[in-house]
Amino acid sequence: MTSDYALEARGICKRYGTHSALTDVDLLAPAGRLHGLLGPNGAGKTTLMRVLLGLCRRDAGTVHLLGQPLDTTDGPLPEGVAGIVEAPALYPFMSGRRNLELLARLDGNSRKSAHVAIDRALERTGLSAHADSAVAAYSAGMRQRLALAGALLRSPRLLFLDEPTNSLDPAGAHDIRSVARALADEGTAVVLSSHDMAEVEALCAAITVIDRGRAVFSGSVAELRALAPAASYELHTSNDDQALAMATRRSGVRAARARAGGLELSADVDSLDAYVIELGCAGIAVRALERKARTLESLFLDLTNRTMAAAS
Repeated sequence: MTSDYALEARGICKRYGTHSALTDVDLLAPAGRLHGLLGPNGAGKTTLMRVLLGLCRRDAGTVHLLGQPLDTTDGPLPEGVAGIVEAPALYPFMSGRRNLELLARLDGNSRKSAHVAIDRALERTGLSAHADSAVAAYSAGMRQRLALAGALLRSPRLLFLDEPTNSLDPAGAHDIRSVARALADEGTAVVLSSHDMAEVEALCAAITVIDRGRAVFSGSVAELRALAPAASYELHTSNDDQALAMATRRSGVRAARARAGGLELSADVDSLDAYVIELGCAGIAVRALERKARTLESLFLDLTNRTMAAAS
């Protein structure tokens, strides 16, 4: 099979008993691109990653990695495919270098070629100075970087990264993002799963948004913005619970609780004016109303609300 995509997954379904973890999900990623897999915790991102790496069986759908079909969970991945899914599995009593040597040996690399690849991976992930320390002494962020170094040993042309900056301080997260961006520039297809909207927006040329096991959007950030052009606002009132309930009943206003308190709104000017007047008539004081720059989080709110409305 020939394909323009380093990853071509179509119609992926995965069930656990009566629960559908994934339903008819497509994910296409070309070479030399960072593709974001976006969604809240529990949306199905990690399950999809596990299916695509052959770590669990899918119930339906097709997967091609670097043009080769992935039919079962048996056998090795194609050469040039690597990934990190969930917490890295490392031997804590061994040094970082020894862990990488073991991985290289299991992958069939000769000692000489492995030595060069290991040094390069350690340098690229900023672990050279800690290479001979026991992993038990590593921080969570250092373990995450060591897992990435292990993936780099395969000289990947298709790399899966599941929440790669979790547990990292800002400097470490910046380093991981820099590596991912450099790999894409060198021609690698990088599929990056995250619940961090800002991270995906900054890194990825294209994104797939998953909500409750379904792909609700696939395209560029610009295309996603075009689907949700309304302005975004932060609102604080004397009764946010009632204000949220009123917003859910009003056409043209979409609302959710903001992380820092209050509500995050998406609305055009006329709809917002009518909503604020309704709050006043209900005896709810508006204590602060601030227009905000659009974020992927507010866009995601718009998109999921539209999808739910279309399905109802």
